[in-house]
Amino acid sequence: MEPEQIREGYLVKKGTVLNSWKVVWVVLSEDGLEFYKKKTDRSPKGMIPLNGATLMCPCQDFSKRMLVFKVSSAKKQDHFFQASHLEDREFWVKDIKRAINCLNGGKKFARKSTRKSIKLPETVNLSQLYTQMRDQETGIKELKLEKENKIFNYCFTGNSVIDWLIYNEKVRNRQEGLMLATGLLTEGFLQAAGDISKEGAEGTAESSLLDQSDAFYYFADSGFFCEGYSSDEDAIVKEQFRGNIIKQGCLVKQGHRRKNWKVRKFVLRDDPAYLHYYDPTKGDEDPLGSVHLRGSVVTAVEHIPEAKKYDIEGNLFEIITSDEKHYFLQAASTEERKEWINSIQIVAKSGK
Repeated sequence: MEPEQIREGYLVKKGTVLNSWKVVWVVLSEDGLEFYKKKTDRSPKGMIPLNGATLMCPCQDFSKRMLVFKVSSAKKQDHFFQASHLEDREFWVKDIKRAINCLNGGKKFARKSTRKSIKLPETVNLSQLYTQMRDQETGIKELKLEKENKIFNYCFTGNSVIDWLIYNEKVRNRQEGLMLATGLLTEGFLQAAGDISKEGAEGTAESSLLDQSDAFYYFADSGFFCEGYSSDEDAIVKEQFRGNIIKQGCLVKQGHRRKNWKVRKFVLRDDPAYLHYYDPTKGDEDPLGSVHLRGSVVTAVEHIPEAKKYDIEGNLFEIITSDEKHYFLQAASTEERKEWINSIQIVAKSGK
């Protein structure tokens, strides 16, 4: 009997011989993790048996890559994968951990929360807590803070995190707040900004998040950036990143010049309405380009003549901007295409 397929999608994988990072299509089954050079390939490029394997997340081997997790096979071979965003990493890690535990226990795979990486009560849901903290009305307020001739945009202080947890009755006191906030930092939901908070995160103390007004942090999915100064031109460009993140993930995009197709990480923001795209193999945060969505039209398309020679078929859609630029994209599934189209349509109508 063929093993049951649990999850599939795009991840970035570090080469085992060369140190380069490349996008691969990954399929998780009950007994292994297969990765393909392209989604349409019939044979995998490699396979990692999960029997006796271990998983490490977060993996801090790469300072500029915050969304990496490591799968080590029973033969002590390390495989590094990078997700496109925090929620995506959470889904992969939970399912891989569950598959490993089921194999080791001789049980059938069934989805269940298996978070063991931090010592928190079973009732604590860090993903849900993170969503509440990000709420524009009732969450932690993102500020522009200045320190040592630097401006930290879209961040907040360590003591404000503890204050919020206590005020919203998530914890009883500051000590409990530190434990919970450290869990958020360890799992990658919060990131350290500035020397003081980074030293705390890298230190050996039990609480790596600092309950201090001079320790700065930011949300992993925020528009955070640090600058020494800002020209008028810089301010105009950075205004694009002010909006809330509505949706993000990997899509295949057609290039405008060569008409070739490559996997890109996309981040959809509202107010202002922008779709930024990135090279998912890079560790930096600078986008390759952006699409201003105000007044755009997005529709599903069934066929693009130039796409066939690249084995690009199905789940295609097109964005036509207000200045008549055409962008052709491919989602991984019919459902995912529907979600992207609906989200872009809403942002195009409501965002400025």
